Amino acid sequence: MSQREPSDERGHKDGDAAPGTAEETPKNTEASRPAAASRKRAPTQGGRAAAPRFHAGGLWRRLGAAMVDLAVIVPVALILAWFAGQLTGVHLPDSRNYGVDFWLDLMLGNDPALLGFFGLLLATALIYVAIFQVTWAATPGMRVLGLGIIDLYGDAPSVTRVVARTAGYLAATATLGLGFLWIGFDRERRGLHDWISGTHVVKV
Repeated sequence: MSQREPSDERGHKDGDAAPGTAEETPKNTEASRPAAASRKRAPTQGGRAAAPRFHAGGLWRRLGAAMVDLAVIVPVALILAWFAGQLTGVHLPDSRNYGVDFWLDLMLGNDPALLGFFGLLLATALIYVAIFQVTWAATPGMRVLGLGIIDLYGDAPSVTRVVARTAGYLAATATLGLGFLWIGFDRERRGLHDWISGTHVVKV
């Protein structure tokens, strides 16, 4: 009875390849490193690819879009205020009386009709922007001026982001408009509401 060669046993124990079989190519070759390195360098946020490069909408273009939107919002608010006045008997002062006393009453909050109207105006504006930003990712004014809203990944904003953006409008208004004016000084052309909601306004 022939005895096995010790070298054969050692070969099987060590897991050597059979004669004539090529060794497996190592997975980490030099050719694969650049691709892996580039993937490592790719910017990510929360495990997702970051937004592609884009051209941010500047302060003046965004101001123009806001003027277009206000041209829609103010008449709607005035119509609603008229109907509310018919129901409650509280009416806005005559336009001929819009002098110093009018602005003092407005700033001091002495006239309930004025307070009610500006509350109605604010509510109308917030509902207006929320509806269009959810459905179009832009308001009509933004569309006219070639602007749109994206999130940090380049997608249309979610409902949650739009709600946060709407709350951001209130915060920017509470700073006497400085939250909006910050757009002109920020490197990314983002206002307080943009930062709060994690969104960008871009040229489309």
